[in-house]
Order: sequence, then structure tokens, then C-alpha cells
Amino acid sequence: MEKVAGRVYRVVGPVVEIEGVSSLRMLDMVEVGEYRLVGEVMRLKGDRAFVQVYEDTTSVKAGDPVYTQGFPLYVELGPGLLGNIYDGIQRPLEMIRQKEGFYIGRGVRVSALDRRKRWHFVPLRGAGEELPAGTCLGEVQETSLIRHRIMLMPETSGRLVWIGGEGDYSLEDKVAVVEKDGRQEDIFMLQRWPVRKARPYIERLKLDNPLITGQRVIDTLFPVAKGGCVAVPGGFGTGKTVVQHQLAKWSDAEVVIFVGCGERGNEMTDVLLNFAKLVDPRTQKPLSERTIFIANTSNMPVAAREASIYTGITMAEYYRDMGYNVALMADSTSRWAEALRELSGRLEEMPLEEGFPAYLPSRLAEFYERAGKVRSLDKRDGSITIIASVSPQGGDFSEPVTSHTKRFIRCFWALDRDLANARHYPSISWIDSYSEYLDDIKDWWHDNIDPGWLSLRYFMMELLQKEQKLQQVVKLVGPDVLPQTQRLVLEVCHIFKNTFLQQSAFDKVDTYASARKQFLMLKTIVDFYHISEGLLQKGVTLAEIKGLGVYQDVIRMKLRYTEEDLDKLAALSSGIAESVKELEF
Repeated sequence: MEKVAGRVYRVVGPVVEIEGVSSLRMLDMVEVGEYRLVGEVMRLKGDRAFVQVYEDTTSVKAGDPVYTQGFPLYVELGPGLLGNIYDGIQRPLEMIRQKEGFYIGRGVRVSALDRRKRWHFVPLRGAGEELPAGTCLGEVQETSLIRHRIMLMPETSGRLVWIGGEGDYSLEDKVAVVEKDGRQEDIFMLQRWPVRKARPYIERLKLDNPLITGQRVIDTLFPVAKGGCVAVPGGFGTGKTVVQHQLAKWSDAEVVIFVGCGERGNEMTDVLLNFAKLVDPRTQKPLSERTIFIANTSNMPVAAREASIYTGITMAEYYRDMGYNVALMADSTSRWAEALRELSGRLEEMPLEEGFPAYLPSRLAEFYERAGKVRSLDKRDGSITIIASVSPQGGDFSEPVTSHTKRFIRCFWALDRDLANARHYPSISWIDSYSEYLDDIKDWWHDNIDPGWLSLRYFMMELLQKEQKLQQVVKLVGPDVLPQTQRLVLEVCHIFKNTFLQQSAFDKVDTYASARKQFLMLKTIVDFYHISEGLLQKGVTLAEIKGLGVYQDVIRMKLRYTEEDLDKLAALSSGIAESVKELEF
């Protein structure tokens, strides 16, 4: 029941101070002034409340009424989320455009989900069953790729008194009735859930499966497990957004949620236009059928930027509870942290390093903690993988957002400006990046691809570290003074960086590499090193080895061998051994 909760006392940008408060609670959602601007209670002090408003507060004045319904900021969950584009507080931008034009007016009230559309509901339970909280009642084919499971709310349980038959229902049509302790509750396909409250589950599960992205530098050198957290820091122009685009398109996550948090409007427009044209490479269906976009650009109200991250993670938890593997792309958490800093300043809180609030680390921890692989209340296994870009000013990884983020993640893809300037993409530094998921996912690689995967990966990383040290010598005296074995290290690492690590997003063959192809390419390069090392010990020169035809085969294998030619790629290692026999004495 809506009621007046108080009156506006003063306005400081997006922060509104309210007087005469008696019934408001922390995090309650309110509507401010005649335009009914949506806001959220962030502080209570005596009979006053401080509200962060998610819209432009121009023309709000002292004495304006403030309304509340007595519940926190929430998102609507149900069929119709996929393929939609929302702002930071889940207003559907396409529906607003149809209603308002190209500019979002203040106080626009549009339902996040279409109430008129009818969905074909298939019941999976029968009347008389005792249902625990979170039980799946039935299914709806939301898109051609995703079956949407209609679940009880996590707080709802009891005996199923009635369930609708198979047929078409709108989101506001009753599909079931549950009774507990003599009280009956109507069940609808539409749910509401507070964005700042994590959805409950039975237990956390061990992370044991990798998120296969098709990007060789990621899957082979710095893999992430399904349910893990990744930070992707890098300065302007280093390719953060392109990396996330590639992962959204090619990773084996079943649902993708892309949160554009404080990014430039033209960049978000480019993302939305490109995604509308993309085709899921596995199903040949539009990629938008398993994607949700949250567009909160830099010219939108700063407070909504802070809420957008929570909107995205709440939607991710909803699909996780259905048993799906969800990838959440957050671009970027630095802009989100800047919104925290601005709001903290408006609330006159004590700033710490670089003006960020003292609770920045705890907010980051709360966000990343909502990732993971879990068993839902319906006993389905699902996961949320968070891939969050960070935009440190000047590429300084010691700034607060990056340094605090590293405390809560186990995988770090550091983007290198020198690599980006050299047009080496993905520009993920093999020196500064790391992954702590190797031991968690090694069994998957060994069981499904090859038992030698981890040892080959470690060997190649050792070569790259040797090459880094040798490069310091080369800069001083040049490569010609090095012994043949050390020059071989430089040559093999050069092949590895240009043939394996460098990958073109615009080449049909190179844009994606399966786990099997990645392993075969890695094995071929390592075999080439070992065979060449043996030849050098027999007196063969490096120049003679580079003159072999098989040397060109190794350099060009990423483009020459498609996913249908992996048997030929597997034979390349034995072909190297055969071709070098002519050099042996």
C-alpha cells in the first residue's frame, strides 16, 4: 500500500535528504516528488533519511512528498528477460523508446516484462504434492535456445493445491496454488527479488569445469572455471570490451548477461548493434536469444550506474537457479566504483585513498561473492562466472579498484598497452596475468583432451620466462652473440606468441579455437622445440632448421588447419620428426 513517507528537506545532486521519516527502513525503495523519481534509502539519521535517486533530480524542491510501498529495490524475473535491453534499474529501453521517443523522460514508468504476451506453460508437478521452496512447477520455451523454468519463490513452500493445465498464460495469470499452515498462496510466472539480496541455495560446489572461451591465451595459459571470477584490467584502447565481446559470443556459457556500466554511449550503441547481428556459432540462432543487456551509459544518472551491477547479478542468479551456466560481463567496475565515490561524497562520508569510500572493498567482496557454482533449492547445478573489466587511470594497476579487486578474484587477465600498440590481440600479458584455477580444472583437460595438457602448459610458461630474461640481454648486445640453444628459445617463443597467443577476431578460422585444437597447437610447438634442441646438439644450425618446409607449416598452422582438419594437425608433430631426418648426420 503506497503512502507518503516524508518530505524533501534538501537536494544535493542525486542525493535527497528527507525529513519527517518514521516508517522507512534501510534500502527501501521510494519515489520522490511529482515525477515519482525512483530512489533507494542509503542512510537513516534521527527522523531523516538520505536517498540516492536513480534519475535526474532537476526541479525537485524542498517540501515535495516522498512515497514508499515498504519494500526494497527489486527486479522483475520471469519469461521475457532474454533478448531485452534494460537500463540500470531494469527499465526496458526499447519499450521506453516506443512510448517516449529517443530520450528517456523523468519518472517514466514502464513494466520490465510484457504483461500482455502469453507464454506456453507446461506443468511438471501434480496437485497434492508437497513442494519445498524453489521447486520447479513447469516450463516455458522462452527462446528457441532456453527453456525457462517456473519456480516457487525461495520463501514459498507447501502442498500444491492446484496447478494449471498446459496452455498459454500471461505473466499475471495464476498458474498454481500452494497451501501451507492453512493459508493458500497464488503462484504466478512473474517474481520480484531485491537486487541487493543474494538468492539462497543448498550448497556451493567445487569448481571443476573450465569455461571454454575459444581464446587460446585464456583457455591454455590463464583459464577460468565455470563459477569463477576474472578481472580484466587495462588502460584505454587495450581491448577490454573486445575481449568481453569474444567471450560473450564464443564461451560455452548458456546465458550471457552484459552490463555496460558507465561506458560511453557510442560504445554501448556499437555493442548493441553488433550483438543484434551476431549468430550463435553452435546453434546458428541469433545470439540475443540467450543474452540480456543492461545499458547504463556515462551520460545516464550516476546513481543508476551503482545499481546496474546488482541488477545484472540478480538476473544471473535467477538463471543459475534453473540449472544454467551464466556468464556475467561487467564493463566496467571502475565506473561503478566511481559512482560509489560520487555518492559517498554527496553523503559527506569520510573518504579514503583517492576519494573512494571506506566500504569499497566490502562492496567488491559482496559482488564477487555472488559468483560460484551451486546446487539450487531445486537440486539443479548451475554457475555464475563473473568477467569484470577494470579501467585504471593511466594503466596503473596499483590504484584502489584494481588492487582491492585482486583480493577477491582468482584469475587476472592483465591487458598490456605495448601489445595493443603492436596490434597483438588479445593483448593479455603472459607475464603479468595469472590463474589459480589450473589445479581445479586440470582433470577436465586430462579426461577430455589429453593427460599431458598441464605439463605442456607449464613447460611453455617456463620458456616464456626464459625468453623474457634473454630479451634483456638481446637489448644490450643483440641476438647474434647468444648460443644456438638460447636463440632457439627466442625463436620458439616468437612462434608461440605470433602463432598461438595472437588471435584475430575477424578471421573465420582464427576467431575460435576448440580445446582440442589448442592442445594440438601447443603440443606441436613444444615438439618442435624438443626436436630442434636435439638437432642443435648434433651440430645442425638454427638457420638450417628454419629452412625446412615444416617450419612454415608450424608458423601457419592456426589458419591452415580448421576444426575439420584436426587429424592433419595431430599428424604435424610426426611430420616434424620425419622432415628433420635429412638434417641428421
